[in-house]
Amino acid sequence: MDPLPRLLLAVFIVLAASVSGTGGNALVSGSVFCDHCRDGKISMFDYPLGGIRVALSCTDRDGRATMSKEMTTNLLGWYTVMFEGTPDLTGCQVQVLAGQVGGCSAAPGPGRSLNLSTQFWDFSTYFVESLFSSPDKLPSFCQQSSPNPSPPVTPLPPPVKFPPVLPPPNPPAFHFLEASACPYSIWMKPEYKCHWKLVNPDMKVALVFGLAAARKYGTDMTLSQALQGRGEAFRTLLREATAALLNSYDSIQFPYHAGRVFLEMNLALAGSERQVLHTALRFMRANFGNGRGVRCKLIACK
Repeated sequence: MDPLPRLLLAVFIVLAASVSGTGGNALVSGSVFCDHCRDGKISMFDYPLGGIRVALSCTDRDGRATMSKEMTTNLLGWYTVMFEGTPDLTGCQVQVLAGQVGGCSAAPGPGRSLNLSTQFWDFSTYFVESLFSSPDKLPSFCQQSSPNPSPPVTPLPPPVKFPPVLPPPNPPAFHFLEASACPYSIWMKPEYKCHWKLVNPDMKVALVFGLAAARKYGTDMTLSQALQGRGEAFRTLLREATAALLNSYDSIQFPYHAGRVFLEMNLALAGSERQVLHTALRFMRANFGNGRGVRCKLIACK
């Protein structure tokens, strides 16, 4: 399983642990991605799918249905469901439902089995490998193999020699593939707002970082306001976590993947103030390039 989806799923361990202090619970979580080229893996052209309905179904040893439940992915392509008690979910499967309207939901991929991730006290977490859905027609950038062998090539006469021509300049590299790390003060500037990916300045902190953040920071604070936090450990943590999240979406070489940002943030919120400070400092070092000479490579928006 790719590390990014696994980390995205692990975030919910902390969130669920804070939901209820009594009784057993089981948490199932996963993500859905648009698989443009139907290659069954996440590439730079794929993205998480929000608003997609998935179904969890369980069967016993005789193949009889014992339980079913539908869920809808959130804005960032995640779904989660909590079961009370301690049910055995090892015989369950999750699949994207067919017949949904949307550019990338015409061809749902195969279902996935549940995998027990964590079990402590009366609380269990199950992760599901990323589910995929594809468009009806493959985009032109997908490499498609031809089912028929190529026809024999007829030899051509020797080519006419022309004077040498200077090669064209190399095209610029994809910015996403370059190493870049930008501090929160850069992300606050209006001239760099066009580089915000998957999230925008007006999105709520509670929506992006989840239940633990909603309890700590409220439900009205935006990501733009989060970048202005200072003078207090929890506000500093939120500021640096927000900048780290933006950096993770901007550069594939940033040391924190988006899922790890969510995980570290929620683990800190569930820990001590010392852990909050340590996590904030780790995010801050990464946002400043970790002392490795990595610069911020954002270009001002036109």
